[in-house]
Amino acid sequence: MKKPFLHIAKPWILLFGGILVFVILSQVLRFRIDLTEEKRFSLHPGTEKVLAQLTEPLHVDILLVGENLPGGMRRLQKSIEETVRTFNAYSPKAITYSYFDPLSVDQEKQEEFIVDLVDYGINPTNLFVNQNSGQQAQLIFPGFLVSDSEYETGALVLKGERGMSPEQILNQSIENLEFELIAAIQKLISPESSSIAMIIGHGENGRDDGYGIVEALDGEFEIFKVPLEQAKKPADLSSFKTVIIQSPKESYSDREIYLLDQYVLNGGNLVILLNGVAVEEQALSGGTTIGMPFETGLENLLFRYGLRINNDLIQDMNFGLIPTMAGNFGNQEQMRPMPWLYYFQAGLMQNHPITKGLDVVSFEFASSMDTVKADGVKKIPLIFTSDYSKIIPAPMQISLSEVSIEPDPKTFDLKNLPLGYLLEGEFTSVFKNRFAPEEFDKADFKESGKGKVVVFGDGELFQSQLNFQDGSPLTLGEGQLSQTTFANKILLKNMVKYLADPEGIIASRTRTFQIRPLNKVKVAEEKTFWQLINVVLPVLVLLGIGGIVWTIRRNNYGRKN
Repeated sequence: MKKPFLHIAKPWILLFGGILVFVILSQVLRFRIDLTEEKRFSLHPGTEKVLAQLTEPLHVDILLVGENLPGGMRRLQKSIEETVRTFNAYSPKAITYSYFDPLSVDQEKQEEFIVDLVDYGINPTNLFVNQNSGQQAQLIFPGFLVSDSEYETGALVLKGERGMSPEQILNQSIENLEFELIAAIQKLISPESSSIAMIIGHGENGRDDGYGIVEALDGEFEIFKVPLEQAKKPADLSSFKTVIIQSPKESYSDREIYLLDQYVLNGGNLVILLNGVAVEEQALSGGTTIGMPFETGLENLLFRYGLRINNDLIQDMNFGLIPTMAGNFGNQEQMRPMPWLYYFQAGLMQNHPITKGLDVVSFEFASSMDTVKADGVKKIPLIFTSDYSKIIPAPMQISLSEVSIEPDPKTFDLKNLPLGYLLEGEFTSVFKNRFAPEEFDKADFKESGKGKVVVFGDGELFQSQLNFQDGSPLTLGEGQLSQTTFANKILLKNMVKYLADPEGIIASRTRTFQIRPLNKVKVAEEKTFWQLINVVLPVLVLLGIGGIVWTIRRNNYGRKN
């Protein structure tokens, strides 16, 4: 008897009906489940918030291309692609991507295009790859470009701290991909999100007159030069997300310190770049000068907040260079770079959103710092010197003749001195139990409040070097003598982004992906065993199962025959 048609078709109807319902639901309900232990395919809430603001599609050009890339570079390349795909899954507008080789541009426009990439911070890297004829050099651009219908920006992704192994640098670069991409997107869709004040009126900003800070933050923040003498009350500073004091040369009055104190206690962010020793660099060009203790009145404020900048200078074996005159060539003076222990590079960073993954930062005449008791204030050191440092107390004689003296490593017996601190928490006013300036309303005075303060013992940290030829300021972090670009600019940008929104996209820089390398010793010892397990055992299992099935079939059907 034949089965009814409906009875036969019912399973197929249920199957295709279920598939249809699943397809419809997938269009209505969008969800992702990240089953990885480190949540590699999930995004920080700050990132999701920025993506939610997209009003038009974006396109990402992945510049890391090339034949026969090493395994690590292929891994980074694949990670950029996966990050873009993850962003697209969370974005209300499409984020597409494609691979683009900058070297494929017409020869006439290629040099100009590469210069544009360098302006975005995407410096080319010379890589040695395996070819049939042996190893050959190949120029790669480990970065990406992000564009909408009108604008374009880009970022470098291959970044790491000095001293890291190549595997660690790659891993850290992958960890920071989310931040680099969302920071570029945010720059496109919401430029100049907050205001920053640079205090003037006390000889601040030094040799570059603030150019380094303005150039570094241009397009992302609005920068204003603000004389404190024009502020009538603390509320006049409240419109600024961050206030920066850079290398003052004159003292601050009680009135001005009161304004800064109340600004912090009302939730403001204060950055102080202060020298503990005054060094006349122009006098140093003559051969010798004297470094004298230097105070501006800000020391009392910082002491109440839990920090002290000492009247000394740090020397470090990881030294930089200083230009010295080395005689004449004809009628032209010859300049020669010489090692200078007062200029040094710091590459040991705290695992913090501001400093994680930074390359070396250049310091000039930096002073040491100590913490003091301040209840309610958390003190986080950000950058440290190398393992070979020493401190010279002021007053001291500073002479260019020191460049010709080979330093004795035994005298550099201090290690990892902190060069900058982040202070955050509940601050107590420096004017508590003191008379405040009479011109301010006592009813508005706050004895304590929450804010954030960043302090560096180097007033020139965010000042650009000057071009030797025409005296114009260079890009922040660019070193003429060393032909190196230091991470001062990135440090500044990370710092102001953290102060503006510590829970925003900058917090994604804390992501950590665990490196799980194979134990090479164990691999060598157990190689044969695991080869047997993976190659021979499956074959034996299949033969065993086949033998059992053959035996059962022979017993069942052999008797019937």
